[in-house]
Amino acid sequence: MLMAHPAVLNNLIEQYETLRVLHAENGSEEVRRRMDDIAYTLCISTGTRDVDAALIAARHRLPGARTEDDSMLVS
Repeated sequence: MLMAHPAVLNNLIEQYETLRVLHAENGSEEVRRRMDDIAYTLCISTGTRDVDAALIAARHRLPGARTEDDSMLVS
């Protein structure tokens, strides 16, 4: 499996979290569509099937992540 560069993963995480806040504030359809796009990209980039697992997996691949603690990863 190809691995996304940590800088790309970090950018995707930041975008998703920003969009989540925007969606909570105004709930626009455009923000929701962009969130879905980012969630899909995160899933593809991490080899997962849902955005929560993708966020966890992406964070584990960032510099400074505690790689020995994978208790939150779902198979």
